[in-house]
Amino acid sequence: MDFLKRCFVKRASTEDLADGLETAQEYTARWNSIRIIYYTMFLMSLGFSIILTGVWPYLDKLDPDAGKEFMGWIVSANPVGQMIFSPLVGWWSNRLGSIRLPLLVSLALFSIASGIYSTLELFTSHHKYWMMYSRFLIGVSSASIAVCRSYLSAATKVRERTGAVSMVSLAQTLGFIVGPALQGLVTPLGDRGVPLFKDKLYLNMYTATGWINVVMGIMNFCLFLPFFFKEKRIAAKEAMVQQGKDSEKETWKALKPDYVSAWSLIFAFFILVFNFVFLETLATPLTMDMFAWTKAEALYYMAWVMAVGAIVASATFLTIGPLCKKFAEHKVLLWGGFFLMVLGRAVYVPMSDSPPMLAIPLNSTALHHAEPYVYASNFTEVYSNLTRVEYDEMSTVPVMETVQDVEVLGCPITQEWCKTTKGMTISQFLIGYAFTAIGYPIGVTLITTIFSKILGPRPQGTWMGIMTGSGCLSRALGPVFLSTIYTKLGLYWTFGSTAVMMAATMLWLWLVRDRLIPPEYENPNSGQELQTVTSKKDPNAVDPSELEKLNGSIPQMMEQPEQLEKPS
Repeated sequence: MDFLKRCFVKRASTEDLADGLETAQEYTARWNSIRIIYYTMFLMSLGFSIILTGVWPYLDKLDPDAGKEFMGWIVSANPVGQMIFSPLVGWWSNRLGSIRLPLLVSLALFSIASGIYSTLELFTSHHKYWMMYSRFLIGVSSASIAVCRSYLSAATKVRERTGAVSMVSLAQTLGFIVGPALQGLVTPLGDRGVPLFKDKLYLNMYTATGWINVVMGIMNFCLFLPFFFKEKRIAAKEAMVQQGKDSEKETWKALKPDYVSAWSLIFAFFILVFNFVFLETLATPLTMDMFAWTKAEALYYMAWVMAVGAIVASATFLTIGPLCKKFAEHKVLLWGGFFLMVLGRAVYVPMSDSPPMLAIPLNSTALHHAEPYVYASNFTEVYSNLTRVEYDEMSTVPVMETVQDVEVLGCPITQEWCKTTKGMTISQFLIGYAFTAIGYPIGVTLITTIFSKILGPRPQGTWMGIMTGSGCLSRALGPVFLSTIYTKLGLYWTFGSTAVMMAATMLWLWLVRDRLIPPEYENPNSGQELQTVTSKKDPNAVDPSELEKLNGSIPQMMEQPEQLEKPS
């Protein structure tokens, strides 16, 4: 029990309490509140990513005519809602002077919207619009991220802030990566699943992810009740004491951040998230097109790939601290973060010797889903109970005249580029994902850390809100923009454009690399007490030049206490 308490309850050390700003009990309560913020940030990212690998097959099951382009709009609905409502939730929190009520409302909405996503089968029509609406509401609920970042900057001391911001980045990154892994864990439930309500509502590999969000959202809601969450703000008190000012505003009003470096990092954050999210969005349809995987196979294999990626990303976070002790943070950001992400995009440019195998319709003239697609495949052992139809190489007549539960396999001929573009190999896909799993954690952590240091000892809620908004914008534009390019133009344009995008951003950061070195903010009151003592010329004051002599005489004086008596 004591071991568990040490793991989950942060105790104050003598150094932590040396500044006299709080008691040991207040320190523990403050860090408990910060850890609840970590969990909230993790859950908001999880709520976005947990459906990414399953949204396409789920949408295709509910509405086969929706198409991949509409899938991009569904994925983008989440960040659009977050982007619109983040300023409003932040303003509401400022007006209340507390984050508790906004977060309670946001988490209640999160659970309700996740429940809607899991009950889409109960709706009789317009399934794709209801799915988009549920994802939009989850995005509205995740507007609380800006409030969480604002509280984090107010609840940490200057020397604690870098570590706290890094932990938030870790929590968010793990949320992005663990989400698809959880989708994989529920894949054995299958496409149909277990009936829950009158053979209309099922717990299957698509709806289970929404119910996971519901349960975790309720848990998070309970953590923000007054019994658990205690709001503790210490940044303002620390700044006032250190600067000797009468108000918080006076302490940071004279400190101006470097706007070039600040906006450069915000743009870099936009590009980095843009590239990471689009890969998770397109991973399932990409593997289904390139490797002729079924829906269940794509979810199963991608879950394993992303689970391994989560382990690699977690290990990468542990290396960031040691790397930054040996090399400057901006160098680790450039060569450990962005350079690996550039390689990850470049590796995805098609290198196979043969084009992807095409999904051939039963009726060769039906190019608009008039008939179900089947794939001319030689596969005999698959992770699925769905039927694959075998074709003779010289014939367009299927071996099986009547097929039940046939699933589209291979690259659809409605995507014209499938007929002319070389395919991608599984080795390419895994290597590119490995580069991403290493580069993205380094990039997102150091961008946020350097950004926080450049802003200096000031309230960072507004600036963190802007950075959060840039991530929302990238998560909104990325899936729509790149899913359209992927569908219309194919692999060369999709991965070529993103590789150039990452390389250009890396070049700009290299050009402004000197501005990415955080400035040292000195205490304006440092030395004033010594100057005051010297100006008064107190006869009893010890001259600094006599300190060495005094230090040498102290042991003798302790041995002969009578020497300490002042002569008459």
